[in-house]
Amino acid sequence: MGSMSDKASGKANEMAGKAKQVVGKATKSKSMQAEGTAQKAKGKAQVAVGKAKDKAKGAVGRM
Repeated sequence: MGSMSDKASGKANEMAGKAKQVVGKATKSKSMQAEGTAQKAKGKAQVAVGKAKDKAKGAVGRM
């Protein structure tokens, strides 16, 4: 994946995770809340990977 697609997928996972957390809280579903928390964390990691790829690309471009 490219850095843009990593960041886009990451943001999508963050939003979906947040939605699952809200639904889980509203329905008192601990498993849905946990699933949302995990998906949100996965999204944050994907965004971080995308940002790291951007930095690496910039470092290589300056050489």
